[in-house]
Amino acid sequence: MASSTLAINYPGYHGPITATLDWCEANYQFSFYIAEMANTLSNLFTIALALFGLVHVLKESLPTRYTAGYASFAIVGIGSFAFHATLLFQYQLADELPMIYGTTTSLWCLYDNAPGFNMKSPRTISTMVLIILFDALFTWSYIIYRNPVYHQVVFATIVIGCVARVAYLVKWSDEARSKIPAEKRAEVGNVYTLGAELFVFGFFVWNLDNIFCDKLTVWKTSIGWPAAFLLEGHSWWHLFTGIGTYYTLVGTQCKSLCMKGDHRDFRLRWLSIFPIVARAQKTD
Repeated sequence: MASSTLAINYPGYHGPITATLDWCEANYQFSFYIAEMANTLSNLFTIALALFGLVHVLKESLPTRYTAGYASFAIVGIGSFAFHATLLFQYQLADELPMIYGTTTSLWCLYDNAPGFNMKSPRTISTMVLIILFDALFTWSYIIYRNPVYHQVVFATIVIGCVARVAYLVKWSDEARSKIPAEKRAEVGNVYTLGAELFVFGFFVWNLDNIFCDKLTVWKTSIGWPAAFLLEGHSWWHLFTGIGTYYTLVGTQCKSLCMKGDHRDFRLRWLSIFPIVARAQKTD
């Protein structure tokens, strides 16, 4: 969130910055229409991963609820693309609010353990209503209190809640033990853990970008572009959190399917480095 005092920022098509955040990448350096080139284009990876996951949910004919996580993931990528291209507050909201909606959707999937995928069960309805109320309250409060730290704290709290819930289901839940064999619980836990670790590493890189922004700006100028794009830490945050989010979504999806349905009907399948949830009767 630190803009370098050494970077040369140019005026651009979208006018003065109205967002509450500006990043280390120089503004409008390479295009009159795109404020932050690397931070904008790196979101294409996020969007592609979200569409990849969504396609496989549809291909495997999985319950409709599992499209919501990937749809939110894609909307985050699109919103972040618009935010970094314009540095306008309305597009900052298009980036940050779907981050909250996507993580609360995962939390809903993890807590709704009622058997079956009927959206009318009391457990499903009650958890869904709570999530919608929370999202609405946060949206209202964040539009009024435009402090990005507030968003970051709430987002981190929800993410930690998701991680804690998965850890409980994998290691300590008697209900999960009775429904899912230890080997499959461990497999899901490993996928989710890898995703969480990639997410944390991305956060670490992002903070290096914030803390050492001026130093990195000097290095970028010395190295020159396009090689200097490799020093855009916030772009690496997009890449690492993109794949980390994808892994955690797959872990959440598989855990939920096995808890609400029959674990024998679903399996984790790997396509290169990307896991998907497949129906067990389908062959490669």
